[in-house]
Amino acid sequence: MSEPDFYKVLEVSRQSSADEIKKSYRKLARKYHPDMCPNDKQASEKFKEIQEAYAVLGDADKRKMYDEFGANFSNSGSGKGGRGPRQTYTWSGPGGGGPIDLEDIFGHGNVGDATEGFDFSSIFGGGGGAKRRSSRRETRRPDRGADVRTEIEIPLLVAAQGGMQDIKVHRSSGVERLSVKIRKGVTTGQVIRLTGQGEPGGIGGGPGDLLLTVRIAPHPYFRVEKANVLLDRPISPAEATLGAKVDVPTLTEGDFTLTIPPGTSSGTKLRLRSKGLIDPETGQQGDQYCVIKIVVPKTTSDALRDLYRKVSELKEDQPRAGLW
Repeated sequence: MSEPDFYKVLEVSRQSSADEIKKSYRKLARKYHPDMCPNDKQASEKFKEIQEAYAVLGDADKRKMYDEFGANFSNSGSGKGGRGPRQTYTWSGPGGGGPIDLEDIFGHGNVGDATEGFDFSSIFGGGGGAKRRSSRRETRRPDRGADVRTEIEIPLLVAAQGGMQDIKVHRSSGVERLSVKIRKGVTTGQVIRLTGQGEPGGIGGGPGDLLLTVRIAPHPYFRVEKANVLLDRPISPAEATLGAKVDVPTLTEGDFTLTIPPGTSSGTKLRLRSKGLIDPETGQQGDQYCVIKIVVPKTTSDALRDLYRKVSELKEDQPRAGLW
């Protein structure tokens, strides 16, 4: 039976750097870990091969000997110095035993700190599977995945009526597209929590949550003040003076006929009850305010100018009277 190609086992090339080899080893070790693939004999065999391959390719001297002489070179020799002895554990599950370097699987740093209180017998199998060289055995809480926080912009009409909104979420694994249900009456600054949609957890830990901070996009003509909406409504000087009935749009009910009282000044707010947004605190519907803007035409006919001259000559046309 031919010897396995350690480079193929770790899914790297012969030109790969030490960091690339370690990165691939960690990924594969987690993927085929017995705790991730319980009762899977093939995964156990694959896990053993990965450990054997990295025991050679993860050591610069052994890798050099392997490249020159193949898998039959002698593995004897002293270890390297530097950070002191590395902690190893023995895998004795299906497929046989072999040293496992937990620092390489679970990351850099002091393995004693990283694995403090972790019961490795629960990972590598019970009944004498993994034996820690310390007599103390404790349990460690599962690592919950990180929450993902992002901001979403929704149209004002969706905030008013509710509905589905497509969003893109940037995760460590890439960009994901989601369709999120927006409830009626959501306002800028509110946070929508999607449970379990965050980053995946560690061994035994559940995923985090996705937290979406809402921002309502600017509307072409409506403005939002809490649960109320405001709309500028231009009218002519004659309509302001004599009064009129004009159409105004609403958020969800189409056009509405608004009565302009005679003598209405620019800036006056006329209210349409219960035509705003839902107040998230009270559950009541806000109002729509139509802000009157008296607009004078930029160009006028001779006849209209004559009329304005006659109006200006009238004594009652004194809007500044009594101000100072």
